[in-house]
Amino acid sequence: MSEIVLDFDFFLSHYNYWMFVILMMTGLYVTVSRGNLIKKIVGLNLFQTSVFLLYISMGKIIGGTAPILVDDPETVYSNPLPQVLILTAIVVGIATTALALALVIRIRETYGTIEEDDILALEHEMEFGDAMPPPGRGTR
Repeated sequence: MSEIVLDFDFFLSHYNYWMFVILMMTGLYVTVSRGNLIKKIVGLNLFQTSVFLLYISMGKIIGGTAPILVDDPETVYSNPLPQVLILTAIVVGIATTALALALVIRIRETYGTIEEDDILALEHEMEFGDAMPPPGRGTR
């Protein structure tokens, strides 16, 4: 019984890392499994958010304070570098998402769809002049 309590305590004390894993795997799954380009962008944003959570979790020191020097040299300070890097990464992530959405708009204007399979079929038809067989069915 004590092993179960210890495992539960371990889970609760590391919940931020578990959330990192859940968010990362969800984002990866959505990105890989969906054919809709907007859903792929949402999956990439989930993946990116999980990385932010990981870096911020690793940068926090329990009992640490802001790195403002005071009289006591024994004070434990938290490192501000992970937070600064994540702030920069958030700005870059927003710009990347805006660019991806702009590209999706242009793809929609050009092909009339944002579904990956439909775009590939239209590309094949434009290149070879014939209709592409449905995905998963070979021609023999």
